[in-house]
Amino acid sequence: MMEPTGKRTGLTREKVLRAALDVADRDGIDKLSMRRLGAELGVEAMSLYHYLPNKAALLDGLVELVTSAVRPDNDSPAGQWPGRLRDFAVAFRAELLRHPGVIPLIATRPARSAAALQAVEDTAAALGRAGIPPLDALHIINSVATLVTGHCLAEAADTPGHPGQSTEDTPDLAAFPVLATAVAEGLGTPRDHQARFDLALDALLDGLQRRRPSTRTKNRPTTAPD
Repeated sequence: MMEPTGKRTGLTREKVLRAALDVADRDGIDKLSMRRLGAELGVEAMSLYHYLPNKAALLDGLVELVTSAVRPDNDSPAGQWPGRLRDFAVAFRAELLRHPGVIPLIATRPARSAAALQAVEDTAAALGRAGIPPLDALHIINSVATLVTGHCLAEAADTPGHPGQSTEDTPDLAAFPVLATAVAEGLGTPRDHQARFDLALDALLDGLQRRRPSTRTKNRPTTAPD
């Protein structure tokens, strides 16, 4: 029999969110509901509203839980800001792939809480120490985060809540020799996903670095021509 409230079950907001994360990872975000979550925790669904007032708050909480766990290594010197961004991207991708059921939420719901925004703040502050203004830093971080999220959406396509393509729908590649060769060489394998991610991230960081003038050049006084 379920308890009418969470008082005797030791519920906390974090415990509720972690149970919701387990459901999303196991069965996909579409299967997550307050009723299902209550059953998972052994309480009536109504008792969960003490911790999360509605379904939207639950989904925002999952975004918070996953993004707040992003802990990039920040060993690169301040001036080497592309290295800081790479650390952020690698840590972000690793966390998303640990929780593939939540990737669609990350793609569609902005981070709202202080905990969810901390990794962004830390990375933006590191870019600021390299001389990049806050607005530019957030544009750069958004570009990298969008790349990571889009890549992970494709990479996690066969995980719970993301049904992959059935074998009956797989096209015959006999008429596509280039694609057939790529598939034979490992296209779509975990190793290939890693190679694709590295290629795209390197290209993006190289492009951002070329578009971003050095602080020294930007601040150099100009002299009028003779």
